[in-house]
Amino acid sequence: MEFKFNVNKLLPRKINKVTHNLVPEDFKGDRRELNECQRMLSRILDDMGEASARAQGLNKPITSALKLRDTDHTIYLLVDNEANNELGSVVGLLKTGSKNLFLFGETGKHYQLQARCILDFYVHELRQRMGLGNILYQHMLSEENIRPVKLAIDRPSEKFLGFLHKYYGLSKIIPQNNKFVVFEGFFDDGT
Repeated sequence: MEFKFNVNKLLPRKINKVTHNLVPEDFKGDRRELNECQRMLSRILDDMGEASARAQGLNKPITSALKLRDTDHTIYLLVDNEANNELGSVVGLLKTGSKNLFLFGETGKHYQLQARCILDFYVHELRQRMGLGNILYQHMLSEENIRPVKLAIDRPSEKFLGFLHKYYGLSKIIPQNNKFVVFEGFFDDGT
């Protein structure tokens, strides 16, 4: 997704991490620059969140700048630094966070736990099937030091389930009453 401002200046890394303060991890600047940075980042998050919602057939976005505030959520933004006449474009978004969930194990045992979750995952339609989603996902797994099977997924699309099966061998879903999906191995001891 292209923007009229210089994405590369705002998000200099290939994958940029953003939290509730709406400031990229590499930001250095004064108060005026901070306000401008937050304004531009809000625009990126809102536009990418809307695109993700459209792609998933949702009525409203689940990712926005406003929804990121006052949470422990982390958003990873994948940037193509060479696109848009060297201004850069944002091609992927991955949002993680912790949720207090009630889940059923493989034997029907009931658990209440604080689980690390995938809350939104989107790669721009024109950039899919190029391995970019896997690059973004791998980066998140490394940053959060977690194995794919240990993540609860909020309302994954069929496309996302196919991605998890293709790259991580996750296919055996443990049925839940809520809209989260966990796979066999989620409740096994170890990380």
